Amino acid sequence: MLYIYIYKYEEARIDGISERKTLLGPMEEEVEDIVIVGAGIAGLSTALGLHRQGIRSKVLESYEDLRVTGSALTTWFNAWKALDALGLSPALRPSHHRLHGIAVGSVVAGNHPSRQLLFGQSQEHEARCLQRKLLLECLARELPPGTIRFSSKVVSIQLSGLFKLVHLADGTVLKTRVLVGCEGVNSIVARWLGFKNPVTTARSAIRGLTHFPNAHGFGNTIHQFLGNGVRSGFIPCNDHTVYWFLTHTPTQPDEETNPTKLKQFVLDKLKDLPDNVKGIVEDTDLSSIVMSRLKYRPPWEILWANITKDNVCVAGDALHPMTPDIGQGGCSALEDGVVLARCLGEALRANNLKGDTEEERYRGIENGLRKYASERKWRSIDLITTAYMVGFIQESRGKWTNLIRDKLLSSFLSRMLLKKSHFDCGKLVEGSP
Repeated sequence: MLYIYIYKYEEARIDGISERKTLLGPMEEEVEDIVIVGAGIAGLSTALGLHRQGIRSKVLESYEDLRVTGSALTTWFNAWKALDALGLSPALRPSHHRLHGIAVGSVVAGNHPSRQLLFGQSQEHEARCLQRKLLLECLARELPPGTIRFSSKVVSIQLSGLFKLVHLADGTVLKTRVLVGCEGVNSIVARWLGFKNPVTTARSAIRGLTHFPNAHGFGNTIHQFLGNGVRSGFIPCNDHTVYWFLTHTPTQPDEETNPTKLKQFVLDKLKDLPDNVKGIVEDTDLSSIVMSRLKYRPPWEILWANITKDNVCVAGDALHPMTPDIGQGGCSALEDGVVLARCLGEALRANNLKGDTEEERYRGIENGLRKYASERKWRSIDLITTAYMVGFIQESRGKWTNLIRDKLLSSFLSRMLLKKSHFDCGKLVEGSP
């Protein structure tokens, strides 16, 4: 039986490493080959990708249950390639209608008419608005019972030879060969790797999900409205559900968070839009309206920092938080999960076939994670940079910038969404059909 000593924390934790004093007593050490921190899109897709290859992992979630808060995400071609690889597409496609195109108009009455870009009917133009709750539940349902460990908040990480010791808030310590941080923008694993906290932009997003007892009649087109420093969108998930958002730059440092006032704020900003569009916001249940400040990781930090070190790496928002302006946050998290699971699977299968020593296994895992990092670095930098620039242009207020955007750039920016989605993360096992 393996034991370690648990200590009382006397000083503040810095970057996930704490000074320990005052011996309290022995605590049993649990051993897991792969520990994934965070049961979000990246964490669950990585765990499922490993499971599909017969590899067991443990997912740590700080909440008592799945965090299914949040509204929806637009899933483009690249996301569906990842979902195909994970075997989830048949369960998710029937409940989410395929989107036919995007129409871009102005929030100001009498301004330029909408410009429409129709998507092709080929698989390369597949886009659907996926409810986040259904996606997470589908990912979790496919995992073996006991894979997700809830109420498990990571407080620090320690070195232990070729292993890492993951300390939880309840005093539990997990010893692992592989540690993956997928716990979002405040990732303790990312800080352990040397990443700084993501940059908080001056912009905020208000989001909601509206359910209609009867068909909403809104069609299967993305409707986006720009102008007066705001960007708003309405995206049908199916005949009965519409996801909407509004991003803007608050004028007050202490932004309102009350759902009733947030709804009224959105309606005021969209007062010149047609009644059927405003009605979507008016019919939104207050419990589904949320506000968040937009954050991103400067691309140069990904260029110079460590995506992986030893047997530790990060994925999803722990790696590449980005503004939502090209709809690639959740899509790229799914890509991460497939690529990381494939690289780890290759390394672990090679180890098992050769019967390597512990040190040789460690080196194999280290090389597998480096391969993952090399595949994801430039993709992450590209998406973060593009999203930031698109958001800057779309929410601009200057007269001439608005004129150029509305007259010349609307179609270009719409095509940019499709261009960035034309990415195939590949299969879980290279060369498989």
